[in-house]
Amino acid sequence: MDAIYRGQRHVYDWTRKYYLLARDELIDALVPPRGGTVLEIGCGTGRNLIAAARAWPEARFFGIDISEAMLETARTNIARAGLTGRITVAAGDATHFDPKPLFGVARFDRVFLSYTLSMIPDWRGALVEAADKLAPGGRLELVDFGQQEHLPRWWRALLFAWLRHFHVSPRAQLFEVVEGLRSPGLPIARTVPRYRGYAWRANLARG
Repeated sequence: MDAIYRGQRHVYDWTRKYYLLARDELIDALVPPRGGTVLEIGCGTGRNLIAAARAWPEARFFGIDISEAMLETARTNIARAGLTGRITVAAGDATHFDPKPLFGVARFDRVFLSYTLSMIPDWRGALVEAADKLAPGGRLELVDFGQQEHLPRWWRALLFAWLRHFHVSPRAQLFEVVEGLRSPGLPIARTVPRYRGYAWRANLARG
């Protein structure tokens, strides 16, 4: 990941704002409790954490990313935004991490993933890990590329070919896996295609 993002991180936010749709919709939906904790898995440049911290000033925010290059940019951006006291980021693998030694927090009121699962080889494992990090009453929120199901076939073919150049693979089974995570302790799952299937939004609530 460092090899991919060492150069891209400097223009990442400027370029991605045009096609990573529904990220701000996810941030608006977080609604963490007063004094609550929010974790982003795959925090990248810190763009989402900064926006979320500004939207929800009474919560504390944390992020992990496997790329040290991206974390370097995230820390710079967070400091520039004056949010170092409210946002903490650390290196971590989305499929297996212990937040307690990283942040002093074992479970979170909100966990979110934004256009991350399509880049993680073991994306199912990352979803299981994310759900495991929810506190009682917590909620997992995610957004990623959909299957372009209500858009022209040529669009889907061009987009998917272009995404492959960035090692991005939209997950056709995403909704099924989210639904499959439901259990007596995780009873509610909602899945919604957005922008004619360009993006998929989903959430999972711990009862």
